[in-house]
Amino acid sequence: MPRGARGKSGSGFYHVVAKGSGGQSLFEEDADYQSFLGFLSKNCERFGVRVHAYCLMGNHVHLLLEDRDSHLSETMGATLTSYALRFNQKHGHIGHVFQQRFKSQPVETDEYLLRAIRYIHSNPAKAGICPACEYRWSSYRAYVEGEESIVETSFALDVLGGVEGFLAFSSETHGDYRFSQRSRISDAEARQIASRVLGDVAPAELKVMERPHRDALLFGLKDAGLSIRQIERLTGIGRGTIAKS
Repeated sequence: MPRGARGKSGSGFYHVVAKGSGGQSLFEEDADYQSFLGFLSKNCERFGVRVHAYCLMGNHVHLLLEDRDSHLSETMGATLTSYALRFNQKHGHIGHVFQQRFKSQPVETDEYLLRAIRYIHSNPAKAGICPACEYRWSSYRAYVEGEESIVETSFALDVLGGVEGFLAFSSETHGDYRFSQRSRISDAEARQIASRVLGDVAPAELKVMERPHRDALLFGLKDAGLSIRQIERLTGIGRGTIAKS
């Protein structure tokens, strides 16, 4: 079946997600995270693309990119290929590292762009890892501390009125934005991904967990691309609860 055309952004902004093949881990050590950011920086500079936010999670990455000259595919293709070659060589891995096609969602308004940045930075907290301010592998601290980074922070900070405005906006509810999943994951693949996301936890065990831990794992399943119905079938948890996590 031919692939559908990517949605074209009139603003030039895109929320991009790249996932590990079959939910596999993308980063084994700090040097891997640093290497990915190095390849991203190099290729963004090469193709004239700007990074406005990023968050590197264990088995997927979130990026907010500004692509005015339609070089998104070249930028991501070069970045993911370079990183995959290094990862396989470094760790003795064989086969695909990333799912074959990264996903991109146009971001058309300033308001939606700010919500996308907030959503990207909130991933570690929603996954139960740590607050955004403590996570090393996102652009959050570049916004707050002004540390040297590959990220262009001035646009969002100008709109929000500086760092204090950014902190206030980032602390608000995160339930007003979600990256839309375009490609359907089969139930067999969903079980495989769930196994990677949950580790030693059986899907049915989520029903008896305390709410914070349960919701963090449910968020991880959703963020890995599983549909609410697939998660409902795997865990036995109702759709309303899953949607709110």
